[in-house]
Amino acid sequence: MLAGGCSRAFAQAVLYPVDALRTLAQTRDGRTLADVGTGALIKGCGQTSSFALFTGAFQFGIYGVVQPKYGPLIASACGAAGSCLVSVPQEVLKQRLVTGVYKNFREAVQKIYSSEGVLGFYSAWKPTVSRNVPFVIATFSSREVLQRKIIEFKERNEEKKGQMKLSSGDNLLIGISSALVAGLATQPIDVIKTRMMTQAASNAAPYKSAFDCASSIIRTESWRKLYSGFGQRAVYMGGLWGITFTLEPVVTSYLRNKRDAQ
Repeated sequence: MLAGGCSRAFAQAVLYPVDALRTLAQTRDGRTLADVGTGALIKGCGQTSSFALFTGAFQFGIYGVVQPKYGPLIASACGAAGSCLVSVPQEVLKQRLVTGVYKNFREAVQKIYSSEGVLGFYSAWKPTVSRNVPFVIATFSSREVLQRKIIEFKERNEEKKGQMKLSSGDNLLIGISSALVAGLATQPIDVIKTRMMTQAASNAAPYKSAFDCASSIIRTESWRKLYSGFGQRAVYMGGLWGITFTLEPVVTSYLRNKRDAQ
C-alpha cells in the first residue's frame, strides 16, 4: 500500500500540468491557457496530488490482497472501485481548479461543501467509476500479461529459467503500454466525466445525465469530440502508469529490505 501510494502520488504530481491540458481540451466551451492563465497548469497540484497517495494505496493494497486468490481481473476491479472513494473528490477539485471555477483549493472545498454538501465532491461519480474500473482492469491485466511475456522472452534467450527479473526499463515499458491500451478504450467516458464535472465553468444549460452528455456531444459536436484531449491524456496516463509501475517494485523492495534488516 505504501509503495503503490507513494509511487502514484509522485507520478501524478510530476505529470499534473499535462493532465491540466487534457482537462482544458475536453471542456464544453473549449477553454485554453489564454482563458485561464498558465498558473492553471499547477493550480491545486500539491493538494490534489496528495489524494493520489491514498488512491494508489487502495489500488495496490486491494489488488495485492485479492489477486493471489481471485486473479488479476477481479483484483483490479476491486482495487479500482475502492480507490474511487478518494479519486472522485480529487478529480472534482482538480478539474474545477484548472478550469477556473474556483481560485484556490480552500475556496473549492468550502464552496462545494456549502453549496452542494458532501455529495458535491462526488459529482459525476457514475461516469468516473464507469471509466476507472475498466481502465484499471485493462491496465493491471495488461501488466500481468506483459510481465509474463517479457520474462518468458528473456528466459528463452538467456537460458536462466526461474531467475529472470524485470528491469526498471521493462516496468516503464509495461506501464506505458498498458495505460495506452486502457486509455484508448475508455477515452469517451473520460470526456463525459470531465464535461459533467466542469459544467459550472460553462454558461450552457447543464447536462441532465451522462447519457444526455454523450448524446448531446454526438448530436451537436460530432462523435470525434468524444476523443478530444486523447493526445494529452495518452502522454499523462502513459507517463503516470509508467512511472508508477517502475517505482512501485523499487519502493517495495526497499521497504522489504529495511524490514528484514531490523
